[in-house]
Amino acid sequence: MAPTVEGRDATLFPEFPRGPLDTYRARASFSWKELALFTEGEDVLRFKKTIFSALEIDPLFARSPGAHLSLEKYRELNFLRCKRIFEYDFLSAGDVFESPLKVSTLIQCLGMYDWSLAAKYLLHTLIFGSVVVSAGSERHFAYIPKIFSMEIFGCFALTELSHGSNTKAIRTTAHYNPATEEFIIHSPDFEAAKFWVGNMGKTATHAVVFAQLHVPGGQCHGLHPFIIQIRDPKTLFPMPGVMVGDIGKKLGQNGLDNGFAVFHKVRVPRQSLLNRMGDVTPEGTYVSPFKDARQRFGASLGSLSWGRVTIMGMAVTNLKLALSIAVRFSATRRQFGPTEDEEIPVLEYQTQQWRLLPYLAAAYALDHFSKSLFVDLVELQRGLAAGDRSARQAELGREIHALASAGKPLASWTAQQGIQECREACGGHGYLAVNRLGVLRDDNDPNCTYEGDNNVLLQQTSNYLLGLLACRVQDGACFCSPLKSVDFLDSYPGILDQRFEVSSVADCLDSAVALAAYKWLVCYLLRETHEKLNQEKRSGSDDFEARNNCQVFHGRPLALAFMELTVLQRFHEHVHQPCVPPSLRAVLGRLSALYALWSLNCHAALLYRGGYFSGEQAGRVLESAILTLCSQLKDDAVALVDVIAPPDFILDSPIGRADGEADRQAFEETVEPDPPWREDCRAHGTVCPLQKKLEWPQASTCCALLCRGRPGSEVGKGARKGEPMP
Repeated sequence: MAPTVEGRDATLFPEFPRGPLDTYRARASFSWKELALFTEGEDVLRFKKTIFSALEIDPLFARSPGAHLSLEKYRELNFLRCKRIFEYDFLSAGDVFESPLKVSTLIQCLGMYDWSLAAKYLLHTLIFGSVVVSAGSERHFAYIPKIFSMEIFGCFALTELSHGSNTKAIRTTAHYNPATEEFIIHSPDFEAAKFWVGNMGKTATHAVVFAQLHVPGGQCHGLHPFIIQIRDPKTLFPMPGVMVGDIGKKLGQNGLDNGFAVFHKVRVPRQSLLNRMGDVTPEGTYVSPFKDARQRFGASLGSLSWGRVTIMGMAVTNLKLALSIAVRFSATRRQFGPTEDEEIPVLEYQTQQWRLLPYLAAAYALDHFSKSLFVDLVELQRGLAAGDRSARQAELGREIHALASAGKPLASWTAQQGIQECREACGGHGYLAVNRLGVLRDDNDPNCTYEGDNNVLLQQTSNYLLGLLACRVQDGACFCSPLKSVDFLDSYPGILDQRFEVSSVADCLDSAVALAAYKWLVCYLLRETHEKLNQEKRSGSDDFEARNNCQVFHGRPLALAFMELTVLQRFHEHVHQPCVPPSLRAVLGRLSALYALWSLNCHAALLYRGGYFSGEQAGRVLESAILTLCSQLKDDAVALVDVIAPPDFILDSPIGRADGEADRQAFEETVEPDPPWREDCRAHGTVCPLQKKLEWPQASTCCALLCRGRPGSEVGKGARKGEPMP
């Protein structure tokens, strides 16, 4: 049974300040408090409240509007803030595996405040720390208390200057010397320098370094992780043989020190190898619990998936912040109307609804998926830690790798496009830096290339699906996977015979309709991609060239359609489960249907080309259903945003404030009168209610122009908007 709001104290659900948003809040078809409780759960809501309250009252986290810190000062402040987060002890070492959603909640709360802070904390604890646990063994567990006490500070060094997505081509080497029982870590040239590594620029003392493992006799056993000290924890001077430094200013997230490292024959003990997937005996013999190298690589992919799954949550958080700002602004910003004397909120316009509300639906769907995939990844890591070497465990690793490889592109691109739409939907106010949409856009942008370029990652997912189909064709194997994301493909031939038979908008307002269409679309694209690949090979292309020629109009849309289907399938099941409170079923069902139809509409050409759609009616029904759902969700939009928006201090956007005083706040926090006005104001000794930092004259020209028609303004008394001053 779902939890109810009754009995919860006011601190968990504080009332919003009265203001212009009250009208829309009164129209909502559901209680935002009830939806927040259903979506997050009471424990998570209280945890978020604890984090936000701590940051708001701590002077170290005070906001400084208009302040422009130097790069060095910003990074110094960010490190001090990261240190303070550890002092608050929001998260213990045990929480990483025992309370996985608590981990992602903390990262997202810190990111809502500043992604430089969240990334710094995340890379040290969740990426560096979890890899030590999941890829290491008992001999490495001594590092864990040092990580959480910040006795050491970590980073994750996989990417090199000349190689990122192609991890198998990483060129850093680790040659084992049995005489000294040491590995020799070496960068053969500068192109093999570890590059773009977060925390490495200034503050990291230790790194998980991925290198090609070589044993005596010259045999290479592929990529393996090593824990290596790169700086002295007391002085931060580089260790012998390590050249390490900062790569410079970026387009965003400049509080995070991204760096590089070059290793020149650095000797590390044999025990530095994180040896859960494979180990080297003192004599130099390579041993692994996995007899099949493919299984070993599949199990190791879970470690590489941490970053991609986390980035999904980061991108969704950025989208939620942008929507909180844009929807609240749209609900209070009035422009034009049915008569000259009546202006209506821009949210009432169909175009504004179509621009914003599908992204709001996407935020809810992607948020649920990213959280559920995070839990799946924790299950994988628990299995590895328990020594599970089963075929299912290896297959789970491959499936999660495929989902993360397409999930990151879908989430980061949706956020990228959504934030830009929010920026434009707020007009000129959206372009003001103080309203934060530009910062969100810049901070989200690297999510499209972090942990692998999006377009390259999609090939991992399409290759996974093509591999399953090849097994079906060759061996008659059934389509099945631990998370059941591909199980529907077992009905592959029958699904391709189906056609779109919905004839009315009313019948289309259920996400089950889009689910059926998506299953057909994935089967169609899988068949087309498989046939294209075989055609290329028959034409004389080798496997590499054939796959290269199948990406743009085959493999890429296949991976994206499969990912959209998977996100939709999980969200559809989530909002239609029996425990959903009756009062929430309608709004959640509309969100699910809107996300489904809006996403599906992007593939309309393929649906027609493949024969699933026929005639004009199918496309018209789809478009009409999207607009109908937008209209139905319009009055719920502010309440839906209230569920996902952080407190004003964290959101840090004048036009996105919970009281809806967008125009007033935007003016108060951005206006900067010229000096002559300032001197004139001081001479008169009157304080303007709109700009408390300045003293305004009672009847000066500047105040007459700026305060005209404002309630409470001495100069504005007796004048209505647009009329000359009395």
